[in-house]
Amino acid sequence: MSTFTVRGSFPARDGPQEFETEVEAPNENVAEERVYSDFGSHHNLKRTEITIDEVAA
Repeated sequence: MSTFTVRGSFPARDGPQEFETEVEAPNENVAEERVYSDFGSHHNLKRTEITIDEVAA
C-alpha cells in the first residue's frame, strides 16, 4: 500500500477549515473514501460538505 497526502477543506464555525492528512491506501480513490469516512465520523460531516482539492502520492 502507498501513502497518499490528501488536501482539502470543510466548513467550521469560523469559516472553511483547511486540512492536510496522510492516508495509507492501495490507490487514490480508496484514499479519498477513507478521508470522507474519517472526517465524516470525527466531525459529523456529510460527504457533500467535504471538499478534496488534491490527492498526491
